[in-house]
Amino acid sequence: HSERRYRQFRFFIAPTFQLLDLVCVPEKEDAERWAALGVSRHRIRVTGSIKYDPDVQKERQAVAASLWDASSVGALNRSVLFGGSTHRGEEEILATVFLRLRQQFRSLRLFIAPRHVERLREIRAQLDALRLHVALASEAHTHREPNTDCLLLDTTGELQRWYSIATVVFMGKSLTAHGGQNPVEPILAGKPVVFGPHMENFATLAKALVSENGAVQVRDVDSLEHALAELLRDSEARQRLVQNAYDVLRTHQGATARAAALIHEFTPKQ
Repeated sequence: HSERRYRQFRFFIAPTFQLLDLVCVPEKEDAERWAALGVSRHRIRVTGSIKYDPDVQKERQAVAASLWDASSVGALNRSVLFGGSTHRGEEEILATVFLRLRQQFRSLRLFIAPRHVERLREIRAQLDALRLHVALASEAHTHREPNTDCLLLDTTGELQRWYSIATVVFMGKSLTAHGGQNPVEPILAGKPVVFGPHMENFATLAKALVSENGAVQVRDVDSLEHALAELLRDSEARQRLVQNAYDVLRTHQGATARAAALIHEFTPKQ
């Protein structure tokens, strides 16, 4: 949207963009877009995406890697369908799909991490209506209940830690909402990723992942159920998906260091 507006007023904006000494972009396509807005081509550098840089993400994961012991939340030796950063409507869809899948996978468990924790009451009511036995993740250590069907993440800033218990991850904001969520964290946690048709905010990455068989993109609820069943059934397919996703991210490896080096190069010497 911003780019479209910039193009509309290019006559006024281009002189400002021409003053830029350096523009670091993640993809070649981005370089073309910035050039079209008036930035001199020799000042545009394709560095890869800092957001997708495995080096930086792994450091973040190491910081967050006081990972919960799966046994302490009842996930040991059980498959876990994980909904990451879900948006309105997706929790109910995942719960419905979960109930169907559990007819095939008896030990399957559901973990939902909503994007907005303030929606907990609404989500809890939906899950209760489906007669799921729900527990809050914050209470999982102190109130272990073996019959829990679904764990609901009720704290902020801890999603990255919880990916370790997942068997398959569905990325939210991609089925009932538009934009998608960043799939890099679960991929680097070694988890296969499934997302819906709406990954507009991560379009280039999503396209690369799908084309290289590094993620599964589904159209609707039925195809979501089918994709999840296939992955839950086939551990080798899960491993292949993760390895292919790693290969896609490898193109961004070192992006942070490259951008930092360029910034240092353009920094005036004292």
